[in-house]
Amino acid sequence: MFFILSIVSVIIFRWIPIPITPLMVIRCGEQIGSEKGMIMKHDWVPLENISPKLQLAVVCSEDQNYLKHFGFDMGAIKKAMKENEEGKRFRGASTITQQTAKNVFLWPGRSYLRKGLEAWFTLLIEVCWSKERIMEVYLNSIEMGNGIYGAEAASQFWFNKTAAQLTKDDAAAIAAILPSPLNYKANPANGYIQKRKAWVKQQMNFWGNKLDYNKYKDDDEKQEKKKK
Repeated sequence: MFFILSIVSVIIFRWIPIPITPLMVIRCGEQIGSEKGMIMKHDWVPLENISPKLQLAVVCSEDQNYLKHFGFDMGAIKKAMKENEEGKRFRGASTITQQTAKNVFLWPGRSYLRKGLEAWFTLLIEVCWSKERIMEVYLNSIEMGNGIYGAEAASQFWFNKTAAQLTKDDAAAIAAILPSPLNYKANPANGYIQKRKAWVKQQMNFWGNKLDYNKYKDDDEKQEKKKK
């Protein structure tokens, strides 16, 4: 029954906006009784209303092989495992697809059960959704501040503008705080975030300041033709 429901839910959310996520509910519960009270700002907007600069910025910051992999970046996973075994600072290797699976369908945590379910939903999402849809859901669901979820709410909160109006500098600032959005501010940015923002902007320059979804579709089609 679970597998049937999971498949149906992924198919449904291929077209329907995600109204709320488990993390949003958990955060609201944590905020009950706090001095600031309950905060939840979440405004869904279609991908075409989210600045292409922010789309590129999160790829540069979170998952530079996003358009190439099928949900899992094996190179990043191997590198993370090696660094963790050597006792270096803990390093994650979650792709944008994995983060989307976790944010939309699951709860925070590191248990084997949750990681297993994350892998299952990651595969489902890659099979059923396009890369554009994954990005759309990701940018509308991810936590981008205390009680701030999604690109539109974050743009209004941090810069008093819509997600479509974000500049390269704005986009890099938001992307820079994603590893720990409750501990950092996109605006005003402290020294650490300024450095991360500069690095993200540098990576965006390497990409030509453009995220070309169709390029990799064309490359895949060429590879298929070669096999035939």
